Amino acid sequence: MDKRTATCRCGQLQAICEGEPVRVSVCHCLDCQKRTGSAFAAQARWPEAQVTVTGRAKTWERVADSGRRARYQLCPDCGSTVAYANEGWPGLIAVPLGAFADPGFPAPKFSVYEHRKHPWVAVLGEDVDHSSTPSIARNPVHTTR
Repeated sequence: MDKRTATCRCGQLQAICEGEPVRVSVCHCLDCQKRTGSAFAAQARWPEAQVTVTGRAKTWERVADSGRRARYQLCPDCGSTVAYANEGWPGLIAVPLGAFADPGFPAPKFSVYEHRKHPWVAVLGEDVDHSSTPSIARNPVHTTR
């Protein structure tokens, strides 16, 4: 089984992910923009049994745009988010794509909260599902494409 390792900027906090992600997506919600300091967030999700977080982590929790709670694991030294869970995606852990530092990582297949997308941003690909709401709100069955 393949393993991918995501790290914070200083390297002390890691998320080791086994196998392929069940979902790779881009989110344009305002909270993801704030979290990343960018125009959008890109993340991959795995079943929580396939993600091991090692190192010291600080946990921070908030209520997402969906009304569900999200819990983030941050490095207490450099502040990077290495993993997070959202009540809207039970049993899955999301890991920011940038934490893998891998330009060859699989491309996103979902782009959500597009009504908040910056006009100069384009998520390309014929098989990308574009929506203004998270797909979990439209179809609660986890999609693996």
